[in-house]
Amino acid sequence: MFALIDCNNFYASCERAFNPKLMGKPIVVLSNNDGCVIARSNEAKALGIPMGAVAFEYENLFVDNGVFVFSANFALYGDMSQRVMSILADYSPEMEIYSIDEAFLKLEGFENFDLQKHGEKMRKQILKWTGIPTSVGIAPTKALAKVANRIAKKYTDKTGGVYIIDSEEKRIKALKWLPVEDVWGIGRQHSKRLKAINVNTAYDFTLLNDDLVRKQMAVVGLRLKHDLQGIPTLDLDEIPIKKNIATTRSFEKNYTELSDLQERVSTFAVSCAEKLRKQQSSCNSFMLFVHTNGNRKYLPQYSRNIVVKLPFATNSSIELSKFALQALNKIFRKGYHYKKAGIIVMDFIHEDKAQLTLFENSHAKHKQLMKVLDKINNAFGQQKIKLASQDLKRVWKMKQEKLSPRYTTKLSDIISINA
Repeated sequence: MFALIDCNNFYASCERAFNPKLMGKPIVVLSNNDGCVIARSNEAKALGIPMGAVAFEYENLFVDNGVFVFSANFALYGDMSQRVMSILADYSPEMEIYSIDEAFLKLEGFENFDLQKHGEKMRKQILKWTGIPTSVGIAPTKALAKVANRIAKKYTDKTGGVYIIDSEEKRIKALKWLPVEDVWGIGRQHSKRLKAINVNTAYDFTLLNDDLVRKQMAVVGLRLKHDLQGIPTLDLDEIPIKKNIATTRSFEKNYTELSDLQERVSTFAVSCAEKLRKQQSSCNSFMLFVHTNGNRKYLPQYSRNIVVKLPFATNSSIELSKFALQALNKIFRKGYHYKKAGIIVMDFIHEDKAQLTLFENSHAKHKQLMKVLDKINNAFGQQKIKLASQDLKRVWKMKQEKLSPRYTTKLSDIISINA
């Protein structure tokens, strides 16, 4: 059996955990630079606020309905996520952290356990220790655990936040209830094609011929179908490795000079390199893009990207920054007001399997240097040591006008109690 534990309205719940006055109130959390809505409480959803809503377009609705608006407090959310995951690790030796607010547990050898009580105990402990409400779905496969979790969350009053699919009758009933577009792993385009052939529910999907599913959705879709049929096909991914990593930012003002963009692009390359090293990967290629502000129609517009195949795989901040700056020089055009840039690194291999070249033999030296750099920055704070191509005095700051305190990660933000 598999269990999927999902934190309910996670970002909003993190804000409520330290501010009980927010209980029952509509809450939205905004993206980087307070641009658009990336999280909503149930009360905010009931007001018709859509995911991705542009914040300034909904300002009047927020004010008129008493919506509490917060800038994304990723330091707080990340720390609360770690606390939840550390609790869950005690409930099974096999765990996959699927996202910041979700985790799969493999319940192998739990045949003599009362899984309903096991799920309830998890929910109770997480709520007591962190203040975060959760939903628990338990089923014979990962895909069915996802379905069970949706039912647990949708019908909390009836299920107590825990739902188990442990019979063929329950499996069929759950799949007939779930629209095909809400099936885990079936995207918008696939759901359109499936509906065109009268596949409207998850159950309809499981009745399709294997050859048809493989043709339309490749082997991934076929595995999903089998998982939904109750045949364990998808196992835990205990160490999820990202397939690509991006660092992109909108600038606080328009940039017209190449030197300004060079500093930003170098910083983005360093950030990508740090993320690569964290998962022990090296990249073989990257894409760099720049574009102007599309909202300023009166200004000349320009958008360009370039994909660079590297001569060797690397996760060195020095090397990745060098290649990124070379790429920027190729696509930069004078006379434009640039508003955003970004780097996406791709085509990963394990860092120890990087193929050396005849003329580039600095891999070992860079590896040791990056190890020392990361150690210092982790000990004394990010960006304490930078490349010369970065602004040594500049610390990137997003627009976060509605940021809540970092209650658990910043000493000065710890809650004070008057006794």
